[in-house]
Amino acid sequence: MVNVLLSAVQIAIGMLSRSQGLIADGIHSLSDLVADFVVLLASHHSKKDADEDHPYGHHRFENAASMVLGVLLLVVGVGMVWSAFMKLRNPETIAQVHAMALWVAGIALVAKESLFRYMLAIAKRVKSSMLIANAWHARSDAASSLVVGIGIIGNLMGYPILDPIAALIVGFMIARMGWEFGWEAMNDLMDRGIDEEELAAIKKTLLETPGVDGVHDLKTRKMGDMVVVDAHIEVDASLTVEVGHNIAVDARRRVMQRHRVLNLMAHVDPSHKADLDHAQV
Repeated sequence: MVNVLLSAVQIAIGMLSRSQGLIADGIHSLSDLVADFVVLLASHHSKKDADEDHPYGHHRFENAASMVLGVLLLVVGVGMVWSAFMKLRNPETIAQVHAMALWVAGIALVAKESLFRYMLAIAKRVKSSMLIANAWHARSDAASSLVVGIGIIGNLMGYPILDPIAALIVGFMIARMGWEFGWEAMNDLMDRGIDEEELAAIKKTLLETPGVDGVHDLKTRKMGDMVVVDAHIEVDASLTVEVGHNIAVDARRRVMQRHRVLNLMAHVDPSHKADLDHAQV
């Protein structure tokens, strides 16, 4: 609701004061409304239980939502860049802005920075990458208001070209952030694994499981904010199938308790023996 009111004021005052930068900033704020709607929708759907069509649950709805946010930011940013570029090509069309635009930009800056800090704290508390992405979206709003404010000051001081330059910078910032969010989300949807540090921690947990002599072919893929793990664990070849199975169950339980692992598929191999899964045919 705050974003809607703030963006409406920015766009209205931007038109009255003839500030392209303030209008661009208002459009940026308005995109938050759509972004917040996408986040709420994704958060609701990602918590749904697994079903026949989605045996691992709906966690990747968050990855898809992050990608939508990225595309949204990219489109808005490119549109702003194009509009500002056209103004710069025709500098005679740049108008002198009214001082009221500066006051609105200042109020918007304070409001957006406060909103960013609040949202980031909540996102870190619940450990949601989607909410963190949305919080940084709010920070981009604050940064854009700062740039717009500088542009308005320059315009008021007799340098009218600084207003569309500010709009150009804001558009570029938004487009770049949209590209980064979209690219990260696309990689997660393409089964990107976790980083080496977290992977090493999971391997350490597996190796600490009683009965596990070694681990190989450890693979991961992200599922929303959770991780799905595949691993080959090595056990004493003289053990019975039942004992080997129990070791695998214990290893799975330990990993899921200590790490953000949604599921672990453990393949049991005899230690110090060739793994027939990789034998040359």
